[in-house]
Amino acid sequence: MQTKWKYWIAVVTLVIYLSGGAACAGEKKQEVSFEGMEVGTLPEALKVEATGQDEALATWEVVADTSAPDGNNVLALTQINHDSRHIFNLCWTDTIHFKNGEIELKFKAHSGKVDQGGGPIWRVKDKDNYYICRANPLESNLRLYYVKDGRRKQIASAHVKISTGEWQEIEVEHTGNHIVCELNDEKLIDIFDDTFTEGGGVGVWTKADAVTSFDAVEIEFGDDENDEQ
Repeated sequence: MQTKWKYWIAVVTLVIYLSGGAACAGEKKQEVSFEGMEVGTLPEALKVEATGQDEALATWEVVADTSAPDGNNVLALTQINHDSRHIFNLCWTDTIHFKNGEIELKFKAHSGKVDQGGGPIWRVKDKDNYYICRANPLESNLRLYYVKDGRRKQIASAHVKISTGEWQEIEVEHTGNHIVCELNDEKLIDIFDDTFTEGGGVGVWTKADAVTSFDAVEIEFGDDENDEQ
């Protein structure tokens, strides 16, 4: 994607986010960018929630990071605010409806003794029902899960070395029940799953004490999404 085209997609999406609106009908690509947003704030349309926790939610906010691949601002989990080993920290939106297509994001794991890293969530129904693909430097793996009724089940796992403190890229392609997951352009997971068949929201995820930053999220919708936006 050319830089200038990507910039204008980001501007359009930024307006959507600030107004709390949904994606335009028939739009094939969107980028959730945090450029131009005030540091220390959170876009209105993003929800901060958690699987397994109703109180003491983590703090998510826009922070400055000149190392970010796609600009100078990123979305980051900056404070955990709890000491649970089992909580899944979510920051997501239902203003974008995703069923089929591709989701690509870049993340940087900063710290975490129990867990590190994170990844995208999609087809999100609510804080207890969604797909998640996450990379964990502590475990040296990329894993695909679903969370249903608040319970997580592993679908697939791949061993891969991941560096803390460096930007990594996760790409997920989901069409029907076919899911392909890549880390840094290497296809590591290719599997079928029928747990969630309807579209839903999109967002980002960490577990327990994982402090992580996320750069712009790029979404390319499948053909059937045109009538669903």
